[in-house]
Amino acid sequence: MNEDKVNMYKRAIAREKAARHEAERILEEKSRELYFKSQELEVSNKKLEELVQEKTSELKGVFENIVDAYVVMDIPGNVLKMNDAAVKLLGYTVDDKINLLNLVIAEEHERLAAGFQQLYKNGSITDFNIKICIANGAIRLVHVNASMIYNSDNRPIAAQGIVRDITELRSLELQKQSLLKKLEKSNDELQEYAHVVSHDLKSPLRSINALISWIKDDNEGKLSPDTLTNFDMIEATLEKMEQLISDVLEYSSIVGDSSSLTDVDLNIVMDDIITLLHFPDHIHCTVVKPLPKIKADRVKIQQLFQNLISNAVNYSDKNKGLIEIDFEESDKEYTFSVKDNGIGIDKEYHQKIFQIFHSLHKRQESTGIGLSIVKKIVDLYNGRIWLESTLGKGTTFFFTIEK
Repeated sequence: MNEDKVNMYKRAIAREKAARHEAERILEEKSRELYFKSQELEVSNKKLEELVQEKTSELKGVFENIVDAYVVMDIPGNVLKMNDAAVKLLGYTVDDKINLLNLVIAEEHERLAAGFQQLYKNGSITDFNIKICIANGAIRLVHVNASMIYNSDNRPIAAQGIVRDITELRSLELQKQSLLKKLEKSNDELQEYAHVVSHDLKSPLRSINALISWIKDDNEGKLSPDTLTNFDMIEATLEKMEQLISDVLEYSSIVGDSSSLTDVDLNIVMDDIITLLHFPDHIHCTVVKPLPKIKADRVKIQQLFQNLISNAVNYSDKNKGLIEIDFEESDKEYTFSVKDNGIGIDKEYHQKIFQIFHSLHKRQESTGIGLSIVKKIVDLYNGRIWLESTLGKGTTFFFTIEK
């Protein structure tokens, strides 16, 4: 072999050796990187396992502590998992291998099919009520909110839901409806009875009044002053009794009726009241600022304001009587006020004056029902009524009306 070939082989061997060293270096470097990556991966896996265990524990705690019955079932309806509340409601455990769909009573199967179709199509169903037969044979009405469970390919594989027993709630609701109907009928009968009694009571009063007038006319110039005074007192008493009967009828007629609610402009109502009441010259009534429109029964609202304003007029004792109507507004309600500078009311009577037939001052025109009517109307609108007063200086009545 000549020298050129020897040199060529030497160079080839040198290149091969250098390449092998470089490959070994790269392999060693990559092995080191792989080792460190495997160490990092091991740490990450450990953290991931800890996180999965933590979340699994949390989910288990949530699952077991849901107050309402919680069930997971496969598409055919076989129970896969259920919490203690579900076991208590249904009377079965997971080991009993029950099918929820088979618990539904026969006459509900058509509704069940429609509800399950909605669940499958929309992915969820809410406020679905259905009757089931539990382990002891009792029929229970349950309220269901459920949703589908999907796999990674977005295919439905199961369903989960909360089953709430509303049997007693439904029974109470039916009882409530029945009682409301009976109460409505009773109220109608009471109103009719009050009208009949009112007519029957007023008739003899009017007859007595007519007889007194005839006696006075037939004996004109013959009766003594004392006798005429006694007749005047009888007539005044008869008039007060008739007014009392009218007020009782008005009080008994105040009932809630949502069908009579309309948009009421209180400014127009106030104009009507001021025109109707004919204030004495020494009493001045003002509306501090334009009043709002509210949703209410116009007649009842007029009764409410009119009774309070009439009360202020009747108990005015100043040379210049003042009555102010005002209101404040919040997000949920209006607070109205009727303020006067009259005789005032002692604090110990602030609650008593709203009781029927309770009048602090035995005035001829007072029957003790006016403020009772006011409170009853305020109660109809879920409102509150109270007053602030100083003896000798005046009174302010406040009441609220929900928006």
